Amino acid sequence: MTAHNSARIDLGHGLEVSRLGFGAMALTHVYGGASSDADALRTLNHAVDVGVTFIDTADVYGEPREGTSGPAGTNEELVAELLRTRRDEVQLATKFGITGEPSHDPGGAPVRGDAAYVRSSAEASLRRLGTDVIDLYYLHRRDVRVPIEETVGAMAELVQQGKVRHLGLSEVTGDELRAASAVHPITAVQSEWSIWSRDVEARVVPAAREVGAGFVPYSPLGRGFLTGALTKAAVAGSMLKGHPRFDAGFDANQRVVDVVRAVADEVGATAAQVALAWLVAQGERLGMPVVPIPGTRRPERVDENRAALDVHLDAAQLERLDAAAALAEGGRNLSQDAAWISSGRE
Repeated sequence: MTAHNSARIDLGHGLEVSRLGFGAMALTHVYGGASSDADALRTLNHAVDVGVTFIDTADVYGEPREGTSGPAGTNEELVAELLRTRRDEVQLATKFGITGEPSHDPGGAPVRGDAAYVRSSAEASLRRLGTDVIDLYYLHRRDVRVPIEETVGAMAELVQQGKVRHLGLSEVTGDELRAASAVHPITAVQSEWSIWSRDVEARVVPAAREVGAGFVPYSPLGRGFLTGALTKAAVAGSMLKGHPRFDAGFDANQRVVDVVRAVADEVGATAAQVALAWLVAQGERLGMPVVPIPGTRRPERVDENRAALDVHLDAAQLERLDAAAALAEGGRNLSQDAAWISSGRE
């Protein structure tokens, strides 16, 4: 496998990004605890220093400020500190559409996709990020009450106005992606995709290839589980508490980790590096751009993740990793609302 460390890739429709991205959500409270702003900014700067320049955030990430409602915006404000001195080095992605904290109750988290909300969300994100243009603007979750053509039409107006350069969609079905692409080119699809979460390969990935969109896997390390470092105590203190895959299935799902670790031992890499290398290999096997966005709070983990781009997996190892998904117990949806992820609407 060719070394990719210094390479950039055309994600889709001319947007060049680093071969690996950085998921900034990890710097906030979502999985329990959070970095101090100083530590978080240190990690972000280190990522850019070593060439991980595709930074992914969202208006809903972070702790809401006291007395406010709606999307928190505090993660965007943190990223703004990086952009203040390094905007030209960064490929900036943010998202809109989730209007509050994701819920474990039936009905899922509140979402909006109407044209007025698209416009107001973009203005708010631009203000918080301290920039005049967003490189990649995602619809974070589909609002099924609104035709996707309306949502994407409003997003396309932002491109025409020069406020956004490229459009993306998160957790859309193949048919939704095709409908959106008929309105405006879609540069990237972001959905969960990893060794143990492969449902998108059935319909969404083929549709992305069809419309010329790259794929940006979130949670490429299985929310930390595939690294082998996630503990039951950490699960109990995070949004993963009570989720069947991470709670009742914790012990059984170590079988998946065992496969990843065995391959990691063979190639002299870490489990995290193997999980990321598998996704990169998937992109090569499918002939499409695949840019994972692992998140971390520690600069040394940025280095570890980046080194995954130089890990070589042979055909037999890839086959064993491919088969590991069948060992997983519990689905990937963190909401009780099946429609919260794309496979629930297909």
